[in-house]
Amino acid sequence: MGCMIVGVDPHKRSVTLEVVDEDGKVAATGRFGTGNRDYRAMLGFVRRQWPDHRWAVEGAQGVGRPLAQRLLADGETVVDVPARLSARVRVFDTGNARKTDPVDAHAVAMAALRAPTLKVLTFDEELVALRLLADRRDELSALRVQTVNRLHRLFAELIPGGAPRNLSATTAKALLAGVRPRTLVGRTTRRMAVEELADLVRVDAKLKALNRELTAAVLARGSHLMDLHGIGPAGAARILADVGDIARFPDRDHFASWTGTAPLDASSGEHIRHRLSRAGNRRINHVLYVAAISQIRQDSEGRRYYRRKLAEAKTSKEALRCLKRRLSNLVYRQLRADVIGSQVDREPARQAGPGGHSGASDGSSAADLHTPVIGSSDQPQPEPAASTLPARRRASPPHAASAHTTPRRGAGAVKVQRPTGRTTLTATTTGAHSTTPKLGS
Repeated sequence: MGCMIVGVDPHKRSVTLEVVDEDGKVAATGRFGTGNRDYRAMLGFVRRQWPDHRWAVEGAQGVGRPLAQRLLADGETVVDVPARLSARVRVFDTGNARKTDPVDAHAVAMAALRAPTLKVLTFDEELVALRLLADRRDELSALRVQTVNRLHRLFAELIPGGAPRNLSATTAKALLAGVRPRTLVGRTTRRMAVEELADLVRVDAKLKALNRELTAAVLARGSHLMDLHGIGPAGAARILADVGDIARFPDRDHFASWTGTAPLDASSGEHIRHRLSRAGNRRINHVLYVAAISQIRQDSEGRRYYRRKLAEAKTSKEALRCLKRRLSNLVYRQLRADVIGSQVDREPARQAGPGGHSGASDGSSAADLHTPVIGSSDQPQPEPAASTLPARRRASPPHAASAHTTPRRGAGAVKVQRPTGRTTLTATTTGAHSTTPKLGS
């Protein structure tokens, strides 16, 4: 018996699973609660029945994250199955849009069986902590925006014309010091503004302390993303937390597609055109947008590149999209360079040059990291692009022929067959303690 696939449809209080073999034949199905006893019963049963197995969790970066983290902490192998992929498998399998927990678990298992390129999750406590800090920073930033908006609304009633743009706590204090209303409505409005100002001061203090913590955490990872113009500690932490292992992206075109900065091909016949992509990781896309706006507003290579695109008769939005794509290439390059740099630090003897002195390698990206104009064109090429970081050169005979690499083949279509003859595990109600399931005949 080969490796068994345990497809899991996770929920907050229950999980539904289905176990299939390498041929897609269903070995068992079941439903368990998410309590400690239920989780131990589920994990123990799978380990006893199928020692060689791996878990496929739908939405392991979302609702399935708690279960995936528990499995990883227990030493299990877990792959992340995107919800869109399992939805397509479900439609191909059933031919309709019927959706139940057992059907979802079956679709997850079959998607993991037929798609070997799915992301294999790893348990990295530093990245998990970095993600929590980045999420907290985003929440505090949103809270600050809401507080400032409420202050603007109150100042519009206290001061003719309201408060200026880019309102800060210092500016708000100065404005309130010059306002002395005498009516009941005015005094109440001013008191509410004072309370909102106190909230703004507290949020600013928390954000300042959190930014210091994020800076230390990013530097502790050995990342140089903050050296890129327009990317601060919050943006660098978000990139590191969401990207994880940069090796899962074969080249910068795949990375740009994941960040949503690569345009989508909408050509038809002889009419060649591309349209804006609304897909990809929108949080990373927002980080790149902020970096692009920061470069455009200041004297930088990004501003000069942006103006060159405007001179090529592109609109301001089109030029901004081109700059975001270039920044995506630059971030990918820096992430790859950080990985190579960490490997060099761990292996100083292997990287030493003649005489035992370490020197610059061919894969170094220390130069030109400040400019966003390094990379390919604004859209992915039809064939695989050259590697962003060239491989380390090795000594070879003068007349040796260069080796040709085999081009990467894309993943084939997912083929699904609806298995028959299922064996059902003893189901438990949500929240109840699971008993040891038994396989039927």
